[in-house]
Amino acid sequence: MLADALCDLGIPVLRTREPGGAPGAEFLRELLLSGRIDWSTGAETMLHVAARMEHVAKTIRPVIEAGSWVVCDRFHDSTMAYQGYGQGADRGMIEALAAMIGIVPDLTLVLDVPREVALARLRQRGAVDDRYERLNEEFHRRVNEGFHAIAALPRCVLVDAAREPAAVHDAVMVAVRKLLAVHTS
Repeated sequence: MLADALCDLGIPVLRTREPGGAPGAEFLRELLLSGRIDWSTGAETMLHVAARMEHVAKTIRPVIEAGSWVVCDRFHDSTMAYQGYGQGADRGMIEALAAMIGIVPDLTLVLDVPREVALARLRQRGAVDDRYERLNEEFHRRVNEGFHAIAALPRCVLVDAAREPAAVHDAVMVAVRKLLAVHTS
């Protein structure tokens, strides 16, 4: 919905996702989400970072340099939440690796939704649980705490995503309009 709304405003935009967004990154996505390999926390973290490096090099940076906006479903904050908070990976290392990649979002929308609502929505869409969805409730509690800590950063906006999609979209657009005002003034 966000990418479509930006397009409606005449803003060129690429919609992408992580892990993924480039051929090599999509390959790593499949490895990470399939659950076929029980990665060590460090290796898993580095695979997410490797996928991001590929995504930034092959997709994000060229699009930004061409003058378009990027709407990305997840980025380095997700690595901090899932691997740093959820799995106990070294958060300082995750921050250093994010800095090495050299791209920081202008705006991060943290969609806050109770786990049971999120699971019901996934099932309603016919989505198959990936290996993260299959992890225990304690893991998901830590990830949620991580996202709440991340949401306190100045570039972040916490959005109550338990509401109906139209209300969530309205809240997202309030945050995006504020960003647009900064970029057009």
